[in-house]
Amino acid sequence: MDRDAVAAGLPGDPLSGRQAADRIAEALGTPNVPGEPTVVTAFVVRRFMAAGLLTELSGNPDGSLVHPSQVAEVCIRADLAELVAANSPLGPDQAAARLGVRRTDWDHMVRLGWVTPAEWREVQFGTSRAGAVDVPLYRTAEVDALPAAHSEVDWSALRAVGKGRRSPLAALGR
Repeated sequence: MDRDAVAAGLPGDPLSGRQAADRIAEALGTPNVPGEPTVVTAFVVRRFMAAGLLTELSGNPDGSLVHPSQVAEVCIRADLAELVAANSPLGPDQAAARLGVRRTDWDHMVRLGWVTPAEWREVQFGTSRAGAVDVPLYRTAEVDALPAAHSEVDWSALRAVGKGRRSPLAALGR
């Protein structure tokens, strides 16, 4: 499709992923405020694209552009808060904490293929690239669905395993 033809059909300039996230946060009544933790991130916008709620207009892998009218349609959805919550990102430590398990147990769940990252993001520590690592990010809804999807696991017992003890998940194979 011709980029100029698409641009000509837009009611204004396309929105970046960050701008779309800001509009979604405003629609929820919890605007993204500079210098404070972000309420709605571009991760959520990319998950909305993956779900077909928004269309990617950019060919740039490092940045997204979306149609402003589509963002406006998403912003008026009655289930917007639930959609954002389900598609919010969790790192491995956050996912383990959300489930109430140790990080090592979470790592076994990933090894077993029970959950896969929605995407990977480079995170820098300090000021040099030497401190950069790729971190997997998981959708909150997928993390929340694990106990129901794996009822064969005694989740209460798993949550009670003490530090330094072998995980019951270690013995499981794919």
